[in-house]
Amino acid sequence: MVRIDTVVTRGGDRGETSLGDGARLRKDAPRIEAIGAVDETNAAIGVLRLATQGEPDADAMLARIQNDLFDVGADLSVPGEAGDRLRLTDAPCVRLETEIKVMNAALPKLTSFILPGGTPGAAYAHLARTIARRAERAVVRLASEEQTNPALVRYLNRLSDHLFVLARALNDNGAADVLWVPGANLA
Repeated sequence: MVRIDTVVTRGGDRGETSLGDGARLRKDAPRIEAIGAVDETNAAIGVLRLATQGEPDADAMLARIQNDLFDVGADLSVPGEAGDRLRLTDAPCVRLETEIKVMNAALPKLTSFILPGGTPGAAYAHLARTIARRAERAVVRLASEEQTNPALVRYLNRLSDHLFVLARALNDNGAADVLWVPGANLA
C-alpha cells in the first residue's frame, strides 16, 4: 500500500521533480513530459466516466483503463532494471483489442470519416482519444532517446483505437455519429 503523508514538499520549486527511483529530472525532460501526458489521458478518461454514467459496460472498461494508465505511469517513473517489477505487459493491450472487436461488431460499417461529437459521452471519448495520441507521441519521443518498454507504445496506440470505437458505441450505435462532408464549408 502506498502512503502519501505530504503533498506539498517544495521539492519541485526549482523546476525539478523526482522519479520513482529517487532520480531528479527537470520538469521539461522528455520522461516527465511522457508521464504528464499519460496522467492527462487518465484525467480525461475520468471526465469521460462522468459522461458515461448509466453505461455499466463502458464504465467497467474505463475503470480498467484508468488502472492500466497508472501502471503505464509507474513503468515510466522507474527506468532501468530497478523498475522491472513495474513493467507493463502486453496483456492489457490484448484486452483492449478484444473489447474493440466486441464493440465494433455491434456498429454499422464506417462509410465516412467521423468528426468528434455526437453525444456528450462520445465527444469526451474523442477528446480522451486525442490526449491519448499525445501521450503516445511523448512516449515515442522518449523511446527515441532512452530505453523504454515497447509495450507502452503498443498500449497507448491501441487505447486511442479503443476510445474511437467507444465513441461510436456511445453515439447510439452510430446513429449520432457526426460524419465528415468533404468541402461542406467551401461553397
